[in-house]
Amino acid sequence: MLLYAIIFVSGGAILALELLASRIMTPYFGVSLYIWTGILSITLISLALGYWAGGRLAARQPAGKAGAARLVQLYAQMPALAAIAIAGACLVYPHTFAALANWSLIPGAFAACLVLLFLPLVATSAMNPLLVAIRLRGAGTSGAGDAGAGKVFFVSTLGSVAGVFVTAFGLIPYISNFAAVLVVSLVLALLTVAAVTLAPAHGSKAVAGALAALALVLAGTLLWNADSYTGRQGPFVYGGTTWRVEAMTSSLFGTVKVMRSADLGSGRYLRMYFQDGLTQNTVDSNDRSASFYTYALEALARVYRPDVHGALVLGLGAGMVPMRLAETGTAVEVVDIDPVARRVAEKFFGFSRRKAVTHEADARTFLRGCNSAYDVVVVDLFHGDGTPDYLVTREFFRDLGSCLAEGGVAVFNTFADLDRPASYAHFLVTLRSELPHLAVYRPDAAGGSHVNSFVVASMRPLPPPAKVTFDDAPAKLQEALWNMLSAPVALTPQLFAGGRIVTDAGNAAAHDYAQMQVGYRRSVVQGIPAGMLMN
Repeated sequence: MLLYAIIFVSGGAILALELLASRIMTPYFGVSLYIWTGILSITLISLALGYWAGGRLAARQPAGKAGAARLVQLYAQMPALAAIAIAGACLVYPHTFAALANWSLIPGAFAACLVLLFLPLVATSAMNPLLVAIRLRGAGTSGAGDAGAGKVFFVSTLGSVAGVFVTAFGLIPYISNFAAVLVVSLVLALLTVAAVTLAPAHGSKAVAGALAALALVLAGTLLWNADSYTGRQGPFVYGGTTWRVEAMTSSLFGTVKVMRSADLGSGRYLRMYFQDGLTQNTVDSNDRSASFYTYALEALARVYRPDVHGALVLGLGAGMVPMRLAETGTAVEVVDIDPVARRVAEKFFGFSRRKAVTHEADARTFLRGCNSAYDVVVVDLFHGDGTPDYLVTREFFRDLGSCLAEGGVAVFNTFADLDRPASYAHFLVTLRSELPHLAVYRPDAAGGSHVNSFVVASMRPLPPPAKVTFDDAPAKLQEALWNMLSAPVALTPQLFAGGRIVTDAGNAAAHDYAQMQVGYRRSVVQGIPAGMLMN
């Protein structure tokens, strides 16, 4: 039973490591189609090589008790070898992944997958054929009647399922990804300790014991000194300002960091809502947003619906947009799937549920069942990369249109890649298929290729823009706001050229979107200190 318990737990470790690897890599490489291709392909290659290597090792052992003893020794050593490889990856990745992302995002992601996954997965998957061989030889068992690959892989796969749940609900919400991976390393090392101390004697246990001790020392030391080794708490110099991590919270939807700047004089400071490598908002010590898009979204909502009474905001972030709408008497509802976002917004950014009704739900699901008609729906779900495909389909925009009041408008905060206009054309063509009347606004890109692109969309012709004021916006943003509103993007055929309608049933734009996401992530990581990307 002990040997089956070990294969159960090691199977859980395999899936735990895969899940954690995707979260570790996200701030550096994003979540595009290409990145997931790397994760899945390296995982499958590692498993295949592990199964092959384990089978070869089993076949090379002699018959009789000596061979059976050697099989058990090898089986006991594998978890410790995997644990050492994981601890080694944790030594390497905090100081290399940013450089890999800056070098080349797609090959860099494959290299990162190799660092995190290859050796641990080869070692743990090799345990399956080894255990099959042990059972077939009857070593350390009461008989071989129930032996065979079927039972071994059945138990291992059940362990993998358990590993997903333990990682998702027991590790990710409570500790950092760096710490969680080291916990997996410690658990694997303890499996070898259990095999050494509890299994019947099968030859020398010295090698397995030494490997387990080394893994425990490496992983434990790294876990104990995580902050000093990774430098993840700061200080960081970013955007000409010095920052430290004030708080960090993990959830099923990413890692949120609250960054606080150094004193800017007279007790003033800035706070940044930073999630998986992306700045969601920056707020001053008076809970006033310093981010351009906050004022742009509010301004466009009021330009096209100056009489706005009810507004729905999809995507909470730091809560600045719903709070600004609520301060002028608008009844505001907010939808966000991540409960961590609301807690962080309330604790650090001045968001108040007394001023805006909040719904913890997926935006797509909420729209499909909404029973209200809103004057304005603000869609702030686009992260530059990582936006789920189901939020850019024709069906999503149809559900959105059904939630608008007569003459209501949807205001989108999106990102355009000026070097790859086709990727944005897909979005515009799909949106126009359900909300045919559009207005597009972009601030001055100042030579950049990735820019905020604000879109107003409606079922009915848009009215002439009303006048708005920006008296309460930071002075450095007011001129940019005026310039943007005075010069909407011309809706020429070139803007929509090459665009194809994206539906739930098929996404012909997947590769264009993936290229845009890779380009965006590259532009992001080039200017961010490596320690800030640690989650």
